Amino acid sequence: MEKLVESSYKHVLQNINKPNLYKDLFPYDEIPKITFNDIQVPMGLPKDIWITDTTFRDGQQSMPPYTAEQIIKIYDYLNKLDNNSGIIRQTEFFLYSDKDRKAAEVCMERGYDFPEVTSWIRANKKDFELVKKMGIKETGMLMSCSDYHIFRKLNKSREEAMKMYLSLVEEALSNGIVPRCHLEDITRADFYGFVVPFVNKLMEMSKQSGIQVKIRACDTLGLGVPYSGASLPRSVQSIIHGLKYCCNVPSEAIEWHGHNDFYGVVNNATTAWLYGCSSINTSLLGIGERTGNCPLEAMLVEYGQLTGNTKNMNLQLITEIAEYFKKEMKYDVPPRTPFVGSQFNVTRAGIHADGILKDEEIYNIFNTDKILNRPVVVAVNQYSGLAGIAAWINTYFRLKDEDKIDKKDERILPIKEWVDNQYKNGRNTIIGNNELELIVRQVIPEIFQIAS
Repeated sequence: MEKLVESSYKHVLQNINKPNLYKDLFPYDEIPKITFNDIQVPMGLPKDIWITDTTFRDGQQSMPPYTAEQIIKIYDYLNKLDNNSGIIRQTEFFLYSDKDRKAAEVCMERGYDFPEVTSWIRANKKDFELVKKMGIKETGMLMSCSDYHIFRKLNKSREEAMKMYLSLVEEALSNGIVPRCHLEDITRADFYGFVVPFVNKLMEMSKQSGIQVKIRACDTLGLGVPYSGASLPRSVQSIIHGLKYCCNVPSEAIEWHGHNDFYGVVNNATTAWLYGCSSINTSLLGIGERTGNCPLEAMLVEYGQLTGNTKNMNLQLITEIAEYFKKEMKYDVPPRTPFVGSQFNVTRAGIHADGILKDEEIYNIFNTDKILNRPVVVAVNQYSGLAGIAAWINTYFRLKDEDKIDKKDERILPIKEWVDNQYKNGRNTIIGNNELELIVRQVIPEIFQIAS
């Protein structure tokens, strides 16, 4: 028997004369405030969760423009990374330049099931004509929902903004195109005074047309917080819960789009999943406006942690994709970035190196070699000691079982002596892999036969 839910209260548009800017929360000359009302909303991870991509939209607009060839190559990467698992379900394209339209056409011609090619447009009918000409089945539509944007950017009233948005959705539905409504700046919006009555209108139109209108909740400035009992408009839990239970938006039609301005982008995205949102919008390497978007690779790992499996995704491609961005785009991934940074599984501390020497599981987050094609690495410096040098040899040459070098092996004593002399003579940088490889070749040449 289905649970009966109280639904008699009807939220109506509050068409106020002056914008509600929540200055008690966002004083601008001070750090924003987080308030709590201690209202608890139920957790409810949907049965089906997935990821969408904005590398070619939000990612591209924060980088030098990608060439058509680069876009197509990255799209192919996304398809191979997903590997027909259906976890990376969609990606979105700009349509404003000939280059972007050509790239989108080529990607559509690939015929991949995943990720589906969708588009992104501003809330005007001129932009919508581009979608129709391209034959794209679903498009994102920018629909700013905070008074910061409605009053100050659009110079409209709430009622005027709503009418403009609804007319574009009507145009999409009449052409059989799925509208994905991007509720920009939802974490500074009047949720019950604008968002809920607006989304209720969208759901009415969805029901009448038989086409599911999608809602993207956009945390444009990264102001969302995942904390239990936090108040709107910043509460991720309450936003997702409200869309589901005040607006009757099904989980599969709710998408979360976050930014990392306050370091919360991954936690907020995971919270959105946990409280009933099926889709998380991401970009490769987290590249996006200001501090960036939610990293796609982070949410693939979060997916694995929440569901207990990664289906048949080819996660080793994450490493290859990061290398492609480095070499082709000249994009420097911060070295300590989880999963993709050059130092993310490198240890320098002697005590950690000793632990890795005994059992790599002690200080490695998971089998990074198997899952990401990134073997654990021990860097050698003045603090590494015999254990650090032995651990470097074992990890660098991928020695296993009886072939592994022990820290008590006398053959590493001259290597340790060489390292010590480097720092006695004033060196202040780590020893490079190429340097260590040369001295290992001199002192323990047989390792190269074992490793070959």
